[in-house]
Order: sequence, then C-alpha cells, then structure tokens
Amino acid sequence: MEQTVLSSENNYAELNGYLADNNICNIFLVCDSAYGFLKIKDYFDELESLGIEITKFSDFQPNPLYESVVEGVRLFKESGAKIIVACGGGSAMDVAKCIKLYSNMDPSKNYLEQEIVPNDVTLLAIPTTAGTGSEATRYAVIYYEGKKQSVADQSIIPSVVLFDESALETLPLYQKKATMLDALCHAIESYWSVNSNDESKEYSKKAVSGILGNLDAYLANDKNANRGMMTAAHYAGKAINITQTTAGHAMCYKLTSLYNVAHGHAAALVDTKLFPYMTAHVSDCVDPRGEEYLRGVFAEIASMLGCDTTEEACKKLQALFDSLELKVPEAKEEDYGVLKTSVNPVRLKNNPVKLTEESIESLYRSILK
Repeated sequence: MEQTVLSSENNYAELNGYLADNNICNIFLVCDSAYGFLKIKDYFDELESLGIEITKFSDFQPNPLYESVVEGVRLFKESGAKIIVACGGGSAMDVAKCIKLYSNMDPSKNYLEQEIVPNDVTLLAIPTTAGTGSEATRYAVIYYEGKKQSVADQSIIPSVVLFDESALETLPLYQKKATMLDALCHAIESYWSVNSNDESKEYSKKAVSGILGNLDAYLANDKNANRGMMTAAHYAGKAINITQTTAGHAMCYKLTSLYNVAHGHAAALVDTKLFPYMTAHVSDCVDPRGEEYLRGVFAEIASMLGCDTTEEACKKLQALFDSLELKVPEAKEEDYGVLKTSVNPVRLKNNPVKLTEESIESLYRSILK
C-alpha cells in the first residue's frame, strides 16, 4: 500500500492542504501524555478555534488494555468523525489502529473474536518517536485479561503519515537512545529473518544507513538528523511489516518488565549477544535457503554496518550499545528460569538459527550481569 507522507514544514502547510482537499472538518484524535508538550498541539488548538471539531481520546496506558479500545470505539462512533489521527508513540498507534479496525464491528460481542472486515476510515499517523515504525506496519498490540493480544491486518496500516521532527526535541535522551535502538534492531532482525525478501532487505539497508548516518547529530537534537532518524525508523517499520521480528524481540519482552528497561534498550541487549551466537552456529540454520545463504546474509549485515567481517560487525554493534552508556541489568539466579520460559515460540519460527531452551538460557546469561 502506498502511503501519503506529509512534512511539517511551513507550520504544517501540507497537513492543512490535505485536510482542506479532503473536506475534513471533524477529527478523532488519539494522543498520549506527551501531546501537551508538542508543537502540533498548538496547530490542532488553532484548528478548533477555526471551527474544526476535534474529539481527543487519551484514556489509555502504555501496553494498552482492550477495555480502553472499546471505550475509544464508542467515542469515535459518537463523534461522527471520518478520520482518526494517531499522535504519539507505539501505544497511541496501537489504540488508534484497533479503534479503526473495530469501528464497524458488533459492539455487543468481543471484537477480538469477530471476523475482520476492512473499512474506509482514514487513519493518519503522527509518530512522536523515531523507533517503533508502527506508522508503517499492519500490527498492533493490546492486552486482554492480562494477556498480550497481537492484532494484524493490512487495513490498519495508516494511509497518511506526518513526520514532525519537532516532536523529538522534547523526548528524553534515554528514550531517544532506546527508540533508535528499537529501529536498528528491527532493521537487522528483518534482514536475517527467514521471511526476508529483496524488498524487505532494501528497506533494512536504508534504515541502517539512515540510523548510522544520523546517529550523533540525532543524539545532539539536530533538526535535520531528527527527521532523518524518523525516516530511517519508518523504513525499519516497512521492513518488519514484511518479515516480522525474530528471536531478538521474542527474548526482549520479559526483560522490559522484569528489569524496567525500555523496549528498544532490551532488544539491543539481546541482539548484541544473539548476532555473534548465530554467526557461530550457522550449522543450526533453519532458513530453507540454507547455510551458505545465511552466511551471505550475515556478511551483508556486516557490510551494512561498515565492517569487512561478521566478527567486526558483532564487535561494532556491541561497541555502539556500550557507547550509549545504557545499563546492563543484574539478574538473580531464579530470573533465568522465568526468562527462558517466557519466549514466544511463534517468534522463534522467524529466526534463521534454531534456538533451544538451553541455548536461550545461555544467551540470557551472556546478556545479563
């Protein structure tokens, strides 16, 4: 699906034009707690003063609950809006995607159990981090009765995206680091995924190039580098939209809750150890394209990282993580039992090297102090 990509230049002139061209006078705005600190809030406030009706919905939490989506669907229907605008990080995107998806379903039944019927509700995404790539994917995650529910459908890929690099100016440095690492891990995992193809690999290459090329200036809050990092994260999102993530992400989720670290931070903790493990265990390849193909993939990833060998690439990836001065959690012995049984085996099917419960535990022991 081709997306319309808008710039925030000239006080959101392109967004103004899009709203005018499509006769939009009623907006359902899904926004998170950061919204009040963003430049675009002033823009939407001005729209309201000019008579555009805007219904704001922010009654959800990180790792959003199904019940929040149900309430969002109800309010969206009441609003009469024909467009949903998602402004925020991954959770805001997830909620907005599910509101769109469920808006034409029967509210008297559990939405998760109903057949998906695509609708023509427009979804416009305004990401406020450079990391999740959610504005480019068909995936959303919500929680029902304490359990993670993965929602996926092509129809929830936003048809319009606005890149507003000013949103990154107020993002805490830790979050800038963690979200950047999430995008980098998306790109690398997508490249070695058993589901990769020529298109996904091109997106991964563009993502890695953009991340490494903008990294220092992005961390220094340079405007152009912020925009460049948003674009790179978008390409990484387009890559995982094709391939999905692999063991790196499957293994990182429990780290986030157990040690209170950000998602991208946890993903990088895993991938910096997973990459050298896999290069040393190519004989355990499960990619149907074979061991030689996988060796070639690892060599191509090394080249993407500016290295001549996979060994150098593994060291460079670790050095990049170390340079960000992010903590490595300390584990208790009993943690390893929890961690090794927490991994979603479905995600492991995308991984090119077979992992056993023993190898997963060994990896966790190399990851943590």
